[in-house]
Amino acid sequence: MNQLLRLAIVGHTNTGKTSLLRTLLEDRSFGEVKNAAGTTRHVEGARIQVHGQGLIELYDTPGLEDGIGLHDYLDQLAQHYGSRVDGPESITQFLDSPESTKRFEQEARVLRKLLDCDAGLYVVDIRDPVLAKHKDELAILAQCGKPLIAILNFIHSENNYLEEWRTTLARLGLHMSIEFDTVAPAIDGKEQLYQKLALVLDKHSAALIGLAEDIKQQRSLRRTVAFNMLAELLIDVASLKVTSQTDEHSVSTQWAAIQDKIRQRENKFISNLLTHYRFSVQDYPNQSLPIEGERWGMDLFSPDAMADMGIHLSKGFAAGAMAGAAIDVLTAGLSLGTAALLGGIVGSVWQGADKLGKRIMGRIQGYHELSVDDAVIRLLAIRGLQLIDALEHRGHAAQDIITLNESSVKQLQEGDLPEQIRQARYNPEWSTMGENYERESARDVAIHGLAQYLLKR
Repeated sequence: MNQLLRLAIVGHTNTGKTSLLRTLLEDRSFGEVKNAAGTTRHVEGARIQVHGQGLIELYDTPGLEDGIGLHDYLDQLAQHYGSRVDGPESITQFLDSPESTKRFEQEARVLRKLLDCDAGLYVVDIRDPVLAKHKDELAILAQCGKPLIAILNFIHSENNYLEEWRTTLARLGLHMSIEFDTVAPAIDGKEQLYQKLALVLDKHSAALIGLAEDIKQQRSLRRTVAFNMLAELLIDVASLKVTSQTDEHSVSTQWAAIQDKIRQRENKFISNLLTHYRFSVQDYPNQSLPIEGERWGMDLFSPDAMADMGIHLSKGFAAGAMAGAAIDVLTAGLSLGTAALLGGIVGSVWQGADKLGKRIMGRIQGYHELSVDDAVIRLLAIRGLQLIDALEHRGHAAQDIITLNESSVKQLQEGDLPEQIRQARYNPEWSTMGENYERESARDVAIHGLAQYLLKR
């Protein structure tokens, strides 16, 4: 059985110690994160397990606030005792002194926990310049006699003092540092962190390497599941077909109901995807909610939203209430030749109620079959891909709401849609939103194939 590795997360106030814990644990509820000094006032711990076996215990400690004052006090203690002692013993002398419960109470909590752990992770906010207080903090922490690894936080910040920190750490004997960003970590950032720790902590190297490999596997699995969730959404929407009487009011009423179904289906996908990545709807508000009267801020059926995504709209794409609709004329009781002729004239694109209605509707004894235009499928796909990408690069310490970055997916913007979408068009029983839904193996195959297509795009 592997011995549990105990790591103390230490550093100056407001450098991102709790944020690091949140990101490593994938738990946005751990501790309290604020843009203010001294948020953490006590020691909190959490355990990382793999297959039910504990591997690492991480301890979030208060921020060091008065490194300069404590460094001077340790010198005074050394003169008082008048004998040479090693680093850990000097720290023990401090912890036994009255000041450890008074002026330096915060520092005492940090040092006591570091002495109790196998190693410490010293979190640095590289946006801050190196000051005397930081150097004194590092000198004090080094006296604990435990391996100390610097975590260079907020590595993606534009204005930083990275090189100055690297030089200072090397001069103080800390040659192992790990570049990280607790708000926007690299996709493989956690794996790299544990792999580098394994180089320093030989005794626990096997467990750390095993943890890094497990994280890699879990990340791959999570990504695969996410793309399957998106593929299922697209198949659900593409295969949805609803019949309607031919008069304008019936068509408009039925289309409004279909729009609401599809909006709700996308919202369900978003909610499930956020949960899948261990985030919440509070991280991504107003994704499809009306924000100005009856206007929809990111509505699926807005031609402007589609144009913004680089989606080419066909000449038959309608605006207004019928935006996004594709309408097939179903000719109940008419001959095959007549149906083919009408199909050639009308096609499957809504050309506007006045044109199609006045010229043909009144002459057909049948009904309409409503479905969504390809442009809606494209918009759903692109937006889903962007959300997955945003979640893949988001740390659990991030405080700002999720925003979708622009992405160029040419095949989805203007090329042929995947074969699986075409198959769904001919299988309305594949849609869980339809009245005749049937779980078929062919549907599952299509979802899997579409997910693989999206993964390799």
